[in-house]
Amino acid sequence: MSNLWHWFVIIGTIGSLVGALALLFGNRRTSGGATTGHDHDGIQELDSPLPMWWVWMFVLTVIFAFGYLAWYPGLGNFGGVSAWTAARQWQGQVDKHDARFAPVYGELARLDEAGLHASREAQQVGRRLFINHCSTCHGVAAQGAFGFPNLTDDEWLWGPGLDAVKTAIRGGRQAAMPPWGAALGDDGVTNVANYVLGLAGREHDAAAATAGAAQFQMFCVACHGADGTGNPLLGSPNLTNDVWLYGNSLEQISHTVRNGRNGTMPQHADILSEDKIHILAGYVTSLGKAQGVE
Repeated sequence: MSNLWHWFVIIGTIGSLVGALALLFGNRRTSGGATTGHDHDGIQELDSPLPMWWVWMFVLTVIFAFGYLAWYPGLGNFGGVSAWTAARQWQGQVDKHDARFAPVYGELARLDEAGLHASREAQQVGRRLFINHCSTCHGVAAQGAFGFPNLTDDEWLWGPGLDAVKTAIRGGRQAAMPPWGAALGDDGVTNVANYVLGLAGREHDAAAATAGAAQFQMFCVACHGADGTGNPLLGSPNLTNDVWLYGNSLEQISHTVRNGRNGTMPQHADILSEDKIHILAGYVTSLGKAQGVE
């Protein structure tokens, strides 16, 4: 907040409180039997002062306001005597919770992958961690959505296994497919999209796919491989199966080829301890087995 707004808020807030008190006491007087001049059916309204209990309740409210503004932030850039912030309070609650449950996390973190899958407690804790930190993108059932991977199948863009999943949770993932529309042209995009459909065994235009084969080898093999099976080291998907992150129609594949894709998973190392990451990864790797995927 700039100095101008800082002082505007301070002067406006304190001025309002002082002005309210001045207005209250400036208009308080004994009526001496005077009336307001209102007369209805012979009933006259007396010009009586406010009751003292009400006046002092108002004064105490203003005093409380001054005390509150001195203790908590509320006057421009002044942080208050307590230096309270919502972030600091939240972090304090998190630290208190972590200290309380650290022994539980530590005990579960000593389990290997099989032990994490077999432990009911580890699965319950892992599910809560998943719902809190992962379900926004992957869904509560972990079956993903458009652009977000399904974690209950056997397709792993960055490779399977506990260590690979821990690496993804810890450091996040950044997958980028460059746009090829300018290099291929509209016909080339259509040809490559048909070739990709052919790799997956889906219905396609055979002539267009034949024309797109050479273009695929020129522009796509560096990431997806000559046979289109992908490369986990680069997060490049396998194009020969029926798992599609961004859709499997000719239009959707053409859009991907033409415009590229940018998939980002945020890193969680700054909000999850190593113990929690280990437990969460164990829960994630158990999801496929729970669905009968081996």
